[in-house]
Formats: sequence, C-alpha cells, structure tokens
Amino acid sequence: MTENASLRLFHLPFSFVLPQRVAAERGYFEAEGLEVDLVERDRRSVEVKYIPAEETLTGDYEVDIYPVCKWESLRRTWRMDDGRVVANGTFADQPYTVFTHPETSIESPADLADVPVAVNRRTGQEYTAMRALEEHVDPEEVRLVHYGMPTDRLRALRDGEVDAVTLLDPQSTLAESLGFQPILEFENHVGIVGGDDVDRDVLESYVAAYTRAARDVNENPEAFREEYLEMLEKDLEVAPDLFEDVDVAKLRERVTVPRYEVPEPADRDDLGAQLEWMKDRGLIDGEADLDAIVASLG
Repeated sequence: MTENASLRLFHLPFSFVLPQRVAAERGYFEAEGLEVDLVERDRRSVEVKYIPAEETLTGDYEVDIYPVCKWESLRRTWRMDDGRVVANGTFADQPYTVFTHPETSIESPADLADVPVAVNRRTGQEYTAMRALEEHVDPEEVRLVHYGMPTDRLRALRDGEVDAVTLLDPQSTLAESLGFQPILEFENHVGIVGGDDVDRDVLESYVAAYTRAARDVNENPEAFREEYLEMLEKDLEVAPDLFEDVDVAKLRERVTVPRYEVPEPADRDDLGAQLEWMKDRGLIDGEADLDAIVASLG
C-alpha cells in the first residue's frame, strides 16, 4: 500500500472504464493510500475526441494516469513523450462492433474490402479496427475514414455518408435499435499510461482499488446500470435527432452492463509485437524503441 500519494486520473466516460469511477466514488483508492482527482471533460464540450490529439495529458493536463487504446498508447508515448505504458489488457467483455446499413450488399466481414469504415482517428480506435479487418481482407483493402464521436458516426451511417461504422456499447445497442446490422465484432484493448511519479507501489495500489470496484460491478451489475448509461444520456442531450425514432425506455432496458476485467502489468512481449506491426504499416516511426515506451517500474 502507498502512503498519501496524490494522483490525477484522466477519466474517459466510456463504459469500459466504469470501475475507475466506482473506485473513486466508493473510496477504494483512498483505502489504498491514494488521494485521487478524476479529470474528466464535459461531453457537451467535446466535438471530436476526449483525449486531445496535440496536447499531452501528463504535461499539459498534469495527469498521472490515463487510459487509451493499446496501440495509441504506443504511438502517444513515443511521438509525444506523454508518459510510459504501465499496464494493458481487455478491461471489459465489451467488443467493438462494425455496423452496416441493411440496404447495402455487405453480408460478411470479407465484404468490407475497400469499403470506407467510419472511425474516430487518434483515439487508437483506427488501429484496433485495422487489426481486426486485416483478419478478413488484405491490408491494402482496409479503408478507414474519420467521422469523430459515436454520434457523428451513427449519423453518417443513417444519412448514407458511409456504409459501415465502428461502435462500442451502449451506442451499439442504439445502432441495433435504429435497424443497423452488426457485421463484425472485435476486442477492445486498452493501455494504461503513467507519468514520472507512477512507481510500482502506486500502480499496485491503483490496480487493487480498480479490482475491488470491478468485483462490485460484476457481483451486482444492475446496481450500476444508471452510471453505465450516463454516456447514453449525454448522447441524448447532444444528438437528440438520433433518438427520435427510438423508444428510449426500451433501449435502456436492452443495454447490458458488461463483466469487467482489470489492468495487468505491461506485457512487453505483446506490446513489442504490436509495435513491430505498427512499424510495418508505417503507423509509427521506424526508430520507435520499446524501452522508451514501456515503463521500467522500480
């Protein structure tokens, strides 16, 4: 256990990191000797992405720990020197889903060859989608286009601007309610990035509190349904047009709170393999060095 460590935690209001908020609200971080401050941006003020593309979280926002897509954690720590990767994993039984418009001829993932798929770039989402699509089509046939937030991608699909989009729940459930067809699912991999003051003791205390919160949610998911649905409610505020033909009460009932896992210490072998894949695709500097990306916690 750490003693009186003060941490600023960047909190993404996405359902796959719900245990971080639960741990903060229930005092689990405090019980582990961590005084935490959740840094969260208001959904109503975010137009493109929660994690700023050109500002560092560990520097400009003075954040000590932040979650981000595993592949973006590699790129961000190397290109922007924005902390070091301290942990990674699949934090929830909650896949990304590629949805298509039912009026298209797309019937299987193989049909996505050369089809523009809407993602939110510089969140890491494009790398996750690229990896998944490459299992079904040739790498040169993967086409990803930037359409921003989940509501923007859904609107683009509804309006026929694109034929396919990637989404996480609860927006996936909204997409199904709107009549769109799921065509491919793939796991959402997350990295945890820490600043200079995050040592082994701090990380272990963070994970212990997170684990306790994940256990609470897993044991009684219905007790956390309202918190889980908060992002959907915020989407209703900023994109009411997407809900005009949806029975919101039934939509809420259909949403399932996932089962949560916990961050694991950074897997150097896995991250090294992912780094080489990124180099092969020209997604990161060929000189990128794993030792400068993954923390060596003392």
